[in-house]
Amino acid sequence: MKDGPEAAGARAWAAMAEGGLGLEIDARGLSLAAAVALARGAALRAWGVREKPRGNLLVLTAVPGAAERLWSLGAPAIAGNLFARDLVAEPANRLTPAAFVERLRALEAFGLRISVRGRAQLAREGFGALSAVGRAAASGPYLATLEWPGVSGQEGRPIALVGKGMCFDTGGISIKPARGMAAMRADMAGAAACAGAMLALALGRSPLAAVAVLAIAENTTGADSYRPGDVLRSLSGRTIEVVDTDAEGRLALADALHHAIAAHRPRAVVDVATLTGSIVMALGHHHAGLFGNDDALCEAARQAGREEGELLWRMPIGKAHRLDLRSDIADILQCAPAGQGRQPDACHAAAFLREFVGETPWAHLDIAGVELAEAGNPLAARGMPTGFGARLLARLAATPAP
Repeated sequence: MKDGPEAAGARAWAAMAEGGLGLEIDARGLSLAAAVALARGAALRAWGVREKPRGNLLVLTAVPGAAERLWSLGAPAIAGNLFARDLVAEPANRLTPAAFVERLRALEAFGLRISVRGRAQLAREGFGALSAVGRAAASGPYLATLEWPGVSGQEGRPIALVGKGMCFDTGGISIKPARGMAAMRADMAGAAACAGAMLALALGRSPLAAVAVLAIAENTTGADSYRPGDVLRSLSGRTIEVVDTDAEGRLALADALHHAIAAHRPRAVVDVATLTGSIVMALGHHHAGLFGNDDALCEAARQAGREEGELLWRMPIGKAHRLDLRSDIADILQCAPAGQGRQPDACHAAAFLREFVGETPWAHLDIAGVELAEAGNPLAARGMPTGFGARLLARLAATPAP
């Protein structure tokens, strides 16, 4: 088990059980933790798009009662991960922004409080950036809020999870090339991960409060599309000069971050987004990019990722990255202008987002490149959604602040 028992369990399922025969693992010679990790890996790998697994999984242990109790501690995170995968796997004609919202409303059955702002309310309340991104689409935009009050009986400030939920991204007026555009149905993986984490917290009866704020829209073209060169007034009051309508995620997140902080006064905020292609160039498909303004929070996120096998790599936000975003006609440029050679767009995006969080401890996870198993990995077949972030966020949110 050179890559760990969880991966070994997943490999065993992939090799022996995907034909529908099921899998039996004799783990009586392993530690209890290793035996349960084998079962977790097999359960994660057993997820499929077309049908539910037909075979059963049986793991034999020397102390089955203790194993069941240990399994029950990790089962909520698995459920959250698989819920996120279910969302990401849906094609955009089925998971429209409106359909996404309905899938979230169903989570009320598990004890989450769900509230939704629609197109008219967002415009009326000043969500100028999110409204611009989603206004040309037939459905949306929405801002969905999921709240878990915690069960400790103590009043406490929640951790806030903020997710990018672009159900499809054409690039808008700055339209993407046709090649590879089909993968943009997964551009809502950040919001899916946040929703999965909230489900895990509810199923696990986390004692700590948490809130998720999800910016849900479709970035498309239409008579009412926003344009390069437009100046948008965000919810924070800051004005934003649009450079590229294919950098829509940071606009939607700007309003969602400001709202999460102003409305919920969180102890920390973590946003998750398939945000930039440049993070894939930097880190490939092995790590998500981690940015932030608080070392303790970033280290806690990294540790949660290590424990859940969702690896993060810390990236910089330098003074020069912010200077690159100076605008002559607005408070900030959305991104650096084109035609200036290769740009560190992941760093620019993070520098942009930092302007909307103030002094609140904040971490930004750019998960482009890891939301799908591009080359396949033990826990997910090639090309399949990974649910990246759901387990990491659930662990982080259930851990008291350092």
